[in-house]
Amino acid sequence: MPRSMHLLPAYFTTTNTRKRKRQGKDLSEEKLKTEKLLQKLGYKPGSTWRAPMPDYSTPSYNSMNTMGNAYKKKENTYTGEEIMGIGTLHKSNMVPIRKDSNNAKEIAKMRR
Repeated sequence: MPRSMHLLPAYFTTTNTRKRKRQGKDLSEEKLKTEKLLQKLGYKPGSTWRAPMPDYSTPSYNSMNTMGNAYKKKENTYTGEEIMGIGTLHKSNMVPIRKDSNNAKEIAKMRR
């Protein structure tokens, strides 16, 4: 018997090399449960019916040169009218200064 972990039934321990066998009563109860479940699922012993093999071939599609609705979003470009400069805040933290704000005065008044 190969000593592979995945081939051992659940009632064998994996922490000990000694096999722990289950009692006969437990095995017969489990066998009855299994048979009832198979009957419920429609299994018939001795049947040779097999499910048909699924078709895994990929269908061919015509390639498209364009995708989506062909409306391109307008790109944002900076015109140079918004930012006046760059100020240095605490410990070389660079902050943009806009023309329409008082950020330059506030940064100049700030101290440690």
